[in-house]
Amino acid sequence: MTILDVTAQGPVTHLHMNAPERLNALSDEMLAVLHSKLDALAEDRQTRVIILSGAGKAFCAGHDLRQMTAMRQAEDGGAAAFKDLFDRCAALMARIQSLPQPVIAQVHGIATAAGCQLVATCDMAIAAEDTRFGVNGVNIGLFCSTPMVALTRSIPRKQALEMLTTGEFISAPRAAELGLINRAVPGEQLATETNALAEKIAAKLGTAVAHGKGAFYQQMHLPTDQAYAFTGEVMVRNMLDAETREGIDAFLEKRAPDWQQ
Repeated sequence: MTILDVTAQGPVTHLHMNAPERLNALSDEMLAVLHSKLDALAEDRQTRVIILSGAGKAFCAGHDLRQMTAMRQAEDGGAAAFKDLFDRCAALMARIQSLPQPVIAQVHGIATAAGCQLVATCDMAIAAEDTRFGVNGVNIGLFCSTPMVALTRSIPRKQALEMLTTGEFISAPRAAELGLINRAVPGEQLATETNALAEKIAAKLGTAVAHGKGAFYQQMHLPTDQAYAFTGEVMVRNMLDAETREGIDAFLEKRAPDWQQ
């Protein structure tokens, strides 16, 4: 049994974390296989949207605490191994946002600690209504400092700090209110709703979406004048794309675009 199932349906590729006995924890093995597959998909022009989900009772329960505890056997008490682990996890999160394709989290059960970080990092997220989200490390004496990076870029700071300091879960409807996820849906509709969103995005011109996703994250932290200058250059490159010309011509001629994708 592999810990990551990969299914391609046309332009949508589904990555399904398959370690239910570990609640799909971000173990060394899971981090490695996810990062490797995302690197491969970045070069796959047939894939225009990626869905990420988890098997079993949970989407993802964060880091593998048993593996982390074993790291303490090193002479330095695990310091180097812990640093390496958090660096590899951060690299995975950065890879998700640097991909040309949008990544949609399909969330159920719980998404806690680094699992909540994973949801916050994904470009979009749809969750079952009974899903719970938390950054609960503080409950065991480990503040969720790295998950905090993604969380505070997704929801307002006071609500983020409340979650981080109390270790309490929030519901999926509350997560939607705060902006952590796009929406909460009945559990039996989760896969259908996620696939519908993926297919809607995949129907757009992939190169345009790739231009836009890259620009979205790069402009976010620029001063307004620099952001406009930067995104203006992005739109020029987008306009010069032959497929974009076809899309505009098709709109003016009142026909469907004949995109070669």
